[in-house]
Amino acid sequence: MNETKLHYKYYKCRKILSSLLPPYKNTLVKSSKFFDPYYEKSYKEIKLPATLTRTPDETVLNYFSILREAENLSQIQLGGCGTVGMAKLPYPIAYNFFTKEYHKRVSYNEYLQSFAGIGHLNLIKMNRLPDEKDIVPYFIELESIEGSSKGVTYFAYYYGYIQLKKVQNQYKIDQMKLYGEDFLCAPYHLWQHDAEAVVGIMYGEWCKLIKKQMPVKQEGYVKTIDYIGNDGADYRFIFYQLTNDTDVLISQYKKGSEGKWKHIRIDPYKCLKN
Repeated sequence: MNETKLHYKYYKCRKILSSLLPPYKNTLVKSSKFFDPYYEKSYKEIKLPATLTRTPDETVLNYFSILREAENLSQIQLGGCGTVGMAKLPYPIAYNFFTKEYHKRVSYNEYLQSFAGIGHLNLIKMNRLPDEKDIVPYFIELESIEGSSKGVTYFAYYYGYIQLKKVQNQYKIDQMKLYGEDFLCAPYHLWQHDAEAVVGIMYGEWCKLIKKQMPVKQEGYVKTIDYIGNDGADYRFIFYQLTNDTDVLISQYKKGSEGKWKHIRIDPYKCLKN
C-alpha cells in the first residue's frame, strides 16, 4: 500500500473515531491567555469576573471549561509527556465558583485532593432539573483521563448532581455529588440498570401503581416512560442513560386535572414497608 493510500486510510479512521466521541460542552475557555491574571495567586486573592456566573448555565459551563485545563497527577498516578494543560493553576480559580457556605464545608486542600490522579476532564452531559425553592439543580456526566503507574492512562466516567444558589445576582455552586460508573457491572444488567425494569418492578410490583405501562421513548440519552396509574391518572418517568449503559431515574411527573405535568416524588422503598 503506497503512502497516499495509508494517509487516506488514517484520515478515514480518525474521522470515524471523532464521530464516535461524545460532544464536549466545556470548551468556553479557548486560550491560555484566560489564565494569565491568575498566575501565582491563591484562591483568596482571586476575584472572578462577574461574566462567568451571570446565569446558571454559564456558571456550570465556565466552571468545567476551566477545570478542563487542570491536572492533579502524582508520582504514583502518572500521565502525559511534560506539563499537562495548565497544571494546577485552574484549581484555585474554579474553587471561587463555590458559595461561602461550600468553602466552610470543604477546604481548598480537600477540594484539590478530590482531583487526585486526574489529568483531564470533559463535561459530556448537562441537564437542568426542576428548580427547588432557591436551588437550581443540574444533572451532569463527566469523562476524565486518569494517570497510573503502568505507563498508560485511563478513561473514567462519573455522573452526579450540582446545586446552584443565587448570590448577589451571581449563580454560585453550593453543592456537588459525583458517583463513579462501573463498566464491569452495568454491561451484565441487573434489573436496577434498566429503565423499564425499574418502573415495572419498583412502581408496579412494589407500589401497585401501574395499570398499563407504555413503551419506552428514547431521544439520545433521554428515556421517557409513561404509564396509566391504577388511580386513572397519567404518570411520566424520565431517565438518563449513562455512558456505561445504566439508566438513572431523574424526574417523576403526574398529570393534573388541568392537563399539566406536575413534578412529584414517590419513594418505592416505602411501599415495601407497608
